[in-house]
Amino acid sequence: MKPEDYEIRTYVAAKWVSTSLSGTSLDQSVRMGFRRLFSYIQGNNDKNVKVEMTAPVTCRVDPGAGPACESRFTVSFFIPEEHRAAPPPPSDPDVFVENREEFTAYVRSYGGFSNETLARAELLQLLRSLQRDGVDFVERPYYVAGYDSPFRRQWHRRCQFELSQRSWKAFVLLWRGSIEAPPTHDHAIDAAK
Repeated sequence: MKPEDYEIRTYVAAKWVSTSLSGTSLDQSVRMGFRRLFSYIQGNNDKNVKVEMTAPVTCRVDPGAGPACESRFTVSFFIPEEHRAAPPPPSDPDVFVENREEFTAYVRSYGGFSNETLARAELLQLLRSLQRDGVDFVERPYYVAGYDSPFRRQWHRRCQFELSQRSWKAFVLLWRGSIEAPPTHDHAIDAAK
């Protein structure tokens, strides 16, 4: 039986261009990381080559020890097919290319513009749903991801949270549309397991 308030999804291995920051604000860290990565795709790389903007833009969150403690945020752009085999090396020492392994995650969808408060509320709802169903999952780290342009209207936005199965990385996503997404394999989940 597939639960109505989340699904399970597997993401295949892919390359990403990333930057890491420490801070207490998800929103501020995503904005700062986005600017660094946008500079990279505009040609601030060793080949002075422009790279097409893709989606999703993800942010891995490694939460700090407490609510007022700094967290580690790693903001990433998905590398398009054209550059996947040999991405241009970044010129900025704070930007790097990473290979993400395949992983499986639980997904919760919602709509509208997202912010830290809404994201936290949706994450807590996903946690409650997984606990309700006796699902084994990992809470940390998690990811937040955006798919839509900031100019997309609120009622057309699609947001999602993802937490992974035990033995996989936790994954939380705030989806905002689709430009070019990494490949996925969708699966139904037996909520009784």
